[in-house]
Amino acid sequence: MPTRILIVEDDPDIAHLVVRYLEKAGFSTEHVASGRDALQAVTARAPDLLVLDLMLPHVDGLEICRRLRATEATAGIPIIMLTARAEEAEKIVGLEIGADDYLAKPFSPNELVARVRALLRRAQRGTPATSTLSYGPIALDTERHLVLLAGQPVTLTAKEFLLLEYLLKHRGRVLSRDLLLTDVWGYRYTGGTRTVDVHVRRLREKLPVLTDALVTVKQFGYKLADPPAPSPAS
Repeated sequence: MPTRILIVEDDPDIAHLVVRYLEKAGFSTEHVASGRDALQAVTARAPDLLVLDLMLPHVDGLEICRRLRATEATAGIPIIMLTARAEEAEKIVGLEIGADDYLAKPFSPNELVARVRALLRRAQRGTPATSTLSYGPIALDTERHLVLLAGQPVTLTAKEFLLLEYLLKHRGRVLSRDLLLTDVWGYRYTGGTRTVDVHVRRLREKLPVLTDALVTVKQFGYKLADPPAPSPAS
């Protein structure tokens, strides 16, 4: 079945443009014009990806994002947020509550399609030969899209999961913010590298073992240090 995208946008002209370009790219779309209808649509049938406007009637986009991330069944849905607000503070708020990507209006519909494809490609890519990565008490199962901390499941957004996977695969290497944006987000991100910092902070909060292990390299990027060797048996 084609990938299904839910578009939540109350401006009919923008909604029509987004629907037209996404369907032309081969996606199946559904459009709703209010936050209340969006929550009902997601509950009825979870989409593969959500294109979410910030300013909506009834329930705004930030609240929708909060509710979806707080519910296990919907926590992993990739979310691209749209808004007329271009201020840095608004971008950070959206990323802080779990949006995977951000586009400020006016935007290029072709860029939106490219970002949708990049996000879906990384969320749905094939399973590697080794499906489990480990780091101390952290276990990441790429096949089941599951992260465990000391055996207990931890809910990550799609982008948090992919960033953690990338860090685990490249442990010990110093990774620039630009490299992380290109390899994890899948394109040359024009909105600034702060999005990487926000996602790193959320990983540290959800996985406290990374607080010291995920080292900030000043004015450059991050490095996941090699885990300490186990103590020899006495």
